[in-house]
Amino acid sequence: MSLVKNLKSKIGHRSPIRLGWHFTKAFLAATKNDFPARKLTVIGVTGTDGKTTTVGMIAHILNESGIKTGAASTAFFQIGDVKKENETHLTSIAPTTLQNFLKKLVREKCTHAVIEVSSHGLVQGRVHHTYPKVATVTNTSPEHLDYHKTMEQYRKDKGKIFEMLKGKGTKVLNKADDSFEMYDKIKSENIISFGSEDADLYVTDVKADTSGVSATLHSSSGEESDIKLNVPGIFNLDNAMCAIGCALSLGVSLEQCLHALKTFSPLPGRMERIDEGQDFNVFVDFTMTEEAYEKTINALRKMTEDGKRVIVLFGCCGNRMKEKRPRIAKVVSDLADVSIVAGDETYGEDPDKVVDEVWNGIDQDKTEGYKFYDRREGIKHALKIAQKGDTIAFCGMGPFSTFNTLKGPIPWDERRIVRGLLKGGPSA
Repeated sequence: MSLVKNLKSKIGHRSPIRLGWHFTKAFLAATKNDFPARKLTVIGVTGTDGKTTTVGMIAHILNESGIKTGAASTAFFQIGDVKKENETHLTSIAPTTLQNFLKKLVREKCTHAVIEVSSHGLVQGRVHHTYPKVATVTNTSPEHLDYHKTMEQYRKDKGKIFEMLKGKGTKVLNKADDSFEMYDKIKSENIISFGSEDADLYVTDVKADTSGVSATLHSSSGEESDIKLNVPGIFNLDNAMCAIGCALSLGVSLEQCLHALKTFSPLPGRMERIDEGQDFNVFVDFTMTEEAYEKTINALRKMTEDGKRVIVLFGCCGNRMKEKRPRIAKVVSDLADVSIVAGDETYGEDPDKVVDEVWNGIDQDKTEGYKFYDRREGIKHALKIAQKGDTIAFCGMGPFSTFNTLKGPIPWDERRIVRGLLKGGPSA
């Protein structure tokens, strides 16, 4: 172990020494780049689920409305209409990388920036000196409790994003989430809420199929509008309402928001449909948390014909919140007709042991269960047993282009593997 790693392992995550180092790095990075965020209107997005899609929706609405916007997220970096993959897959990137990117946005004549922020990044000050004018928490559910210890602390740490609001900033809050009352008390000039019938924005008459979702959107003005998304999953209506709330606070009209969302395309590996002419539905999704699995499987059920099966392949990665493994397995086995536990990224932990721990949470009285230590074999089995009209979801890897093993990362593209198997050709 290197000297730096040895020191880091002995200094607590919330130690003043460690936090001071992070805050100093953020300040130096901002100073070196002449505080680029001061020249931009910044929108900060955090939450447990839906962050990346919400960032994409906000950036799309603003760009389609003639506001040149950049974005930084777990999945991609964007300048105007041009996107490229975030190969680090990190939600809160290093302060130097972030501030360099913001400076590039200024050089490229962007006026707005949308930044995806993690709870770790908020605690550690990695996103300090970004001065958001609008901030939102999409939702909160148990995640990263190995770091935050309790759900209350996790929510408090997420709420730090509202303490960063610049001047007369706006909070966009999910009124249907348990965190609403806590965040509602944090001072800000303006609040826009969404999600429940007493919120500023909510939906009724929801319809969903494999190509997308539609609903009637109600606003606090009493206006009713049709909202149409070419993105599968009813939970994406929450992401859309959050994005609309952020855009409205910046002066974009509701009509512009709804028009832009009609042309928003699914992000790679986020409820991405794989269609090679097969007679069953296939999706690849970046599902990670218990609540996300519940929302995803319920959404899949709504787009699957009565009498047909929902088949879910999933796993849990190593060295993260071991206590959630049986809980996720319970959610899947409670809701899916077929539950396939398969190998996931290891991050230094014995992958077979992880699979066994997840498998122990499967209730085989409620689901048809299968276990595969080799993820590729699990994928093959899911496709083999699928029948006409069934729906398969391959969950966890999403758009990742590498797979972390005990020997290091290997090339991996779950979408390509699935397409290859469906075509009967090479699967990698």
